[in-house]
Amino acid sequence: MPSIRGRLANTLVKLVVKRWPRDNPTRLVRRARRIFGEPKLPGFRQSTGVKIEQVSEDVRGEWLTPEPLRFPEAVLLYIHGGGYVSCSPRSHRPITAALARRIGCRVFSLDYRLAPENPFPAAAEDAVKAAEWLMASSVKPGNLALAGDSAGGGLVITTLVRLRDLRLPLPACGVCMSPWVDLTGEFTCTNTTSCAMFFPEDGLAFAKVYLNGASARSTLASPLLADLRGLPPLLIQVANSEMLYDDSIRLNEKAAASGVQTSLRVYDRVPHVWQMFGGVVPEADQALHEIAEFVREKLTRA
Repeated sequence: MPSIRGRLANTLVKLVVKRWPRDNPTRLVRRARRIFGEPKLPGFRQSTGVKIEQVSEDVRGEWLTPEPLRFPEAVLLYIHGGGYVSCSPRSHRPITAALARRIGCRVFSLDYRLAPENPFPAAAEDAVKAAEWLMASSVKPGNLALAGDSAGGGLVITTLVRLRDLRLPLPACGVCMSPWVDLTGEFTCTNTTSCAMFFPEDGLAFAKVYLNGASARSTLASPLLADLRGLPPLLIQVANSEMLYDDSIRLNEKAAASGVQTSLRVYDRVPHVWQMFGGVVPEADQALHEIAEFVREKLTRA
């Protein structure tokens, strides 16, 4: 059973978010940026104990450095969600700052290019470039972990697959929170009405804006269709009531069948990317703790 606060968060998200103008791409993007631009709930802007520094180079984003810094050589590359059209490192500080403190390592939160101004494959290119940039700047692959939510979770898999195909050293692990790994819409969605944030048709509308006419079957867009052999250990978190539940199940099954060490954690009836509610919803704190433990273990082993 979800906690009382988990149920309240689910109800709140459903009341505020679940009305997407999917037939009007301009309004869809505008609404996504208005709703997901920055956290609105009290305490979400707090990043106590974390130093934040902006990066405006070929790779854009922000560094979050916790005090104390228990793993000075380790870095978590975080890739935010937002349907490829919205959100930013700032909007996802409730997650990135929490993970920096809990893991005790620096977090680089990527500010990748958004659609429709920069359609596919801009986001995928930026994510791969960020991983290459970090490893070229003295971060050893064994000291690098990747994490992302929703579209960012899909970009985690895209990045790992691309690095492998380029025959580059792979990071120690990857974390996918409710990952969007299949943009084709060709499979049957289990949760057609129970998701607090989206209907399946909404996903197709966001995908259309991002792809801008490109094929959803490209493995850069839908990494679930890629060969997953040789990827590092994965942790996948998802709610059993959300639209992307099936993506997570299928990713876990295919990764396991490909010989990848993978762990799936399913939470009961909490909203999409509930990890944003750390300090408010118990399931968010549990999920963040689980991610921190997983990343610390993989970094220590590496």
